[in-house]
Amino acid sequence: MKSDQADRRKFIKDSVTTAAGVVVLSALTAKGTGAREHLSEVRGAGRNARRPQTPRIRFSVIGINHDHIHSQIGAAVRGGGQFVAFYAKEPDLAAAFAKRYPQATQARSDKEILEDSTIQLILSAAIPAERAPIGIEAMRHGKDYMADKPGITTLAQLAEVQRVQKETKRIYSIMYSERFENAATVRAGELIKAGAIGQVLQTTGLGPHRMNPKARPEWFFHRERYGGIICDIGSHQADQFLFFTGSSKAVVVASQVGNIHYPQYPDFEDFGDVLLRGDQGMGYIRVDWFTPNGLNTWGDGRLTIIGTDGFIEIRKNVDIAGRAGGNHLFLVDQKETRYFDCSKDPLPYGEQLVNDILNRTETAMSQEHCFLATELALKAQQQAQRINLRK
Repeated sequence: MKSDQADRRKFIKDSVTTAAGVVVLSALTAKGTGAREHLSEVRGAGRNARRPQTPRIRFSVIGINHDHIHSQIGAAVRGGGQFVAFYAKEPDLAAAFAKRYPQATQARSDKEILEDSTIQLILSAAIPAERAPIGIEAMRHGKDYMADKPGITTLAQLAEVQRVQKETKRIYSIMYSERFENAATVRAGELIKAGAIGQVLQTTGLGPHRMNPKARPEWFFHRERYGGIICDIGSHQADQFLFFTGSSKAVVVASQVGNIHYPQYPDFEDFGDVLLRGDQGMGYIRVDWFTPNGLNTWGDGRLTIIGTDGFIEIRKNVDIAGRAGGNHLFLVDQKETRYFDCSKDPLPYGEQLVNDILNRTETAMSQEHCFLATELALKAQQQAQRINLRK
């Protein structure tokens, strides 16, 4: 008996040095042996998910105005997609894109892609205001759709997207890369699902970005085209708030936006924050364009998740004055503080989305969640009070 107890203690001690061990420890100490089946399910959907070796669907791209298109393509390929064609109306963007993806045919028009019955999925990182119209046409042509965030820039667009999605039964997915393409955030979802910090109460999502006006296209400075700072960057945090609290209903308590430092771009917004209340938790969002040049990455993106039995902090891109690289996760519970390097964890979104396309399921992201995250960001943007700090 003593030997069994000693072996069990050694197993737990050794296990906590890995993320899987944290989940195991949480399962054994907080939920009992019945959590073992749950643990297996969580791990199977995440780090140990199967990686398809041969294409299972064919996909194409319409609109390449933001570099996020590259991570979208990467996710689709990892999931088992074959990249077959693209269309971009800007010759300079198309030329560089064609060199990067020689396997994809450059279409002469978007119609050529939309009317190709062999294509199941369309990706887009067009100018934000154009993403919803592209998605609507994709769904009307019987195709599923993955947009870069923000996937929708007005409430009128949202209503039309919802109507067409309901009518066609196609998938309208928005790739929130701060969750789907950040391995530490994926790991946090696994840990929380296994009960590592108890019931989630509140999320704090910070999305700072570096401003480099000379490197930005003209459309970037016009709210009508990019949607506003909360619609754009804040949509990431709205998605994470809903996901980690498990809220299916939520309201915007307060929001504010401002152009504090860039008067030469009067239609631009460089700061915004939002207070949210959901049926399962609360949330705070802050987004800005004030990352200083002294930081070795574009922004110190952070997410803090507070639970009844502990908290998780994610340093998405950098651990300032600390460890190299990104994907840092810190977990504090009633017993200790632990650090996890998640940089080598797989990212399951692409495979889940391809599975959803083939099986007509909603494992990557439910349609309800997609539209509610968008609605929160749009309403927060619409009702935001204006900040004026200039002297």
